[in-house]
Amino acid sequence: MNASHFDLNTLRIFIIAADTGSLTKAAASANITLSAVSKRIAEMERNLNCQLFIRLPRGMELTAAGHGLLRHARALLESVNSMASELNDYARGAIGHVRIAANVSAVIQFLPEDLARFFHQNRGIRIHLEEALSETVIESVDSGRVDIGIFADNVDATTLKTFPWRQDRLVLLLPVNHPLAVHKELAFAETLSWDYVALNQGSSLLRRITDAAVSAGHILKVSIQVTSFDAVCRMIQAGLGIGILPIGAITPALLGTSLKAVDLSDEWAHRTLRLGIHARKGLQPEADKLLQFLMSVSDPEIK
Repeated sequence: MNASHFDLNTLRIFIIAADTGSLTKAAASANITLSAVSKRIAEMERNLNCQLFIRLPRGMELTAAGHGLLRHARALLESVNSMASELNDYARGAIGHVRIAANVSAVIQFLPEDLARFFHQNRGIRIHLEEALSETVIESVDSGRVDIGIFADNVDATTLKTFPWRQDRLVLLLPVNHPLAVHKELAFAETLSWDYVALNQGSSLLRRITDAAVSAGHILKVSIQVTSFDAVCRMIQAGLGIGILPIGAITPALLGTSLKAVDLSDEWAHRTLRLGIHARKGLQPEADKLLQFLMSVSDPEIK
């Protein structure tokens, strides 16, 4: 198989056909004839020496090979689009790009205001921010895919050079009419007879409270797992359990109306978010400028 047999337009047409299950829709979207689309797909299958689609009476489905190609084609086109966007920024006068990966706590609580201040002072620098689990953030920095990572302090970041950045406070979140809502402060162990709404596997927050439950001699009883802080709040509102979230990630309008935040007396409820950079590779000037800015606005008590 010769990689030169692939072209971006054909890959785009393939993705559309895969998403819609229709060559007719792919042709309409690409503004070319149905026969031209059919020919391109057939040529791809011939060059790859494998079938990409199963033709059905109504539409078509991907084969295993088709699913594999779809995954790579999406990644390739995303990279090309990112490259084109970055080069377009340079053409318009940008002086550099900085890539950041951060966990959801940092993205929701701190980065909007911090990055707005930095951007106001450094308009020629473009920032690409992606949200990811703390472990994924560390992997992205270590691989060189991003310049700066922000993650929780309970994940292994020994491969990086790290700096303390911000502290956040975890609280118990529950419906206002919940029996535990009469308390102003609770130990985590006192809550473990109740069902929990939690984030999905892999989150540093879930690991933190799961480890704390094991240390207390219990197993965390999770009724449902979701992918975002907002979803945790909604599920708790619906009565599906209680949960633990950073206080800064809870919409203020919810507190006192449908939800109550109760302080946790446990030491681990106060956690530190850390900045991380590659341990051996130096930062480009624009990335170092952002790092220095973020360190300058870190919480004074952890400097």
